[in-house]
Amino acid sequence: MKRIALAAVLVLAVAALAGVLRPEGAKAVDPVATGDTVTVTGTGSVTAVPDRAVVSAGVESRAPTARAALAANAAAMRKVLDALRARGGKDVTTQVVSLSTAFDPNGRPDGFVASNLASAETTLDGAGALIDAAVDAGATTISGPTLSRSDAEALGDRALERAVGDAGDRAALLAKAAGRELGRVTAITETGAVAPPFAAEKAVAADSTPVVSGPQETTATVSVTYELR
Repeated sequence: MKRIALAAVLVLAVAALAGVLRPEGAKAVDPVATGDTVTVTGTGSVTAVPDRAVVSAGVESRAPTARAALAANAAAMRKVLDALRARGGKDVTTQVVSLSTAFDPNGRPDGFVASNLASAETTLDGAGALIDAAVDAGATTISGPTLSRSDAEALGDRALERAVGDAGDRAALLAKAAGRELGRVTAITETGAVAPPFAAEKAVAADSTPVVSGPQETTATVSVTYELR
C-alpha cells in the first residue's frame, strides 16, 4: 500500500510539472513589473502665420429721448452691417447693444446715448479694407482685428504629438543614464496648450488701413509616466 501511494504522488507531481512546462497545459506568465517608473514632461510647438481676422465695428448715437437715441443708432448701424457684408465680412454678429443716460460737462443728465457693436470675420488680407468700409459707412468704434488660424485645432493636435515625442526622448535619455530601459506607458496627461500673441512681421493691404501679421506659436505640454525595465 505504501508503494502504491508513493507512486500516485510521483504521478501527480510529474503531471503538474508537465502542465507548467507545456504551453498547452498552462498560460504564459507576463514578466513581473519592477514597479519602477519615470515621469517626464514633454513640450511641442507648431508655428504658423494667421490667415483669419475678426473685426469689431460699432456706432454710438445721442438724442434727447431714449427712443430717439435707439432709432438713430439702429439706422446708423444698419449701414455699417451692410458695409461689412458688402466688403466680404462673414459671420456678421451683434456683440452688444446698450442704452444709457448721457451727461453734460457739469454732470447733469443730458439725453441718452445708444451704442451697438458687431463683429465680422474676414481673411487676413481683407482686414484693413473691412475696417475702412465700416468707418466709411459711419462706424464710430473699431476694435481688433483679432488674428487666428482657420486650422487652429489641427495645429494643436500636431503640437500635442510633438510633445509626446519630446517626452519619449527625455524618458529614454534618463533611462539610459540610469542603466535601464523604457517599458510601456502607464499614464499620460495633457497639461496645457496655448497660442501666444503674434510677433510683428509684415503689413498687408497697403492701400487700406494697415494690419500687421506675424507667426503664431501653438504650444502643447504633456506629462508621461513610463515603466522602467
